Amino acid sequence: MGNVLWVGEGTAADVAGPHFVDFDDARMGPAVQDLWMLLSGERDERTSQLHAILAGYEDFAEFDTGELHLVEALRTLRLIHHSAWIARRWSDPAFPLAFPWFDTPRYWEERILELREQIALMDEPPLSA
Repeated sequence: MGNVLWVGEGTAADVAGPHFVDFDDARMGPAVQDLWMLLSGERDERTSQLHAILAGYEDFAEFDTGELHLVEALRTLRLIHHSAWIARRWSDPAFPLAFPWFDTPRYWEERILELREQIALMDEPPLSA
């Protein structure tokens, strides 16, 4: 949700309303890859959010609901990539200062738990559109 800017009336922008920014991977994979990070909260909240997002999305393009099974796998991949991103840059003096918890046992214990939870989530049925 941090990638959505709301532009109000009377601003320099041509159109008031939401503006999506900073999608590094936009249009580089399945459509759900661009949408899943907009979902947050418990399953029922994510389902409601998904319905609203797809209602707007489908004004422009058809969405393949078969992609919904990828959501938790994409989330898992992002979690792994984030830790790898920090690890690759650990020798930069700014990184230990910015991420002092990274090389602690607790961080890695929490990542292992998080990945176990992700495995369980990947075994659940996908959100319904």
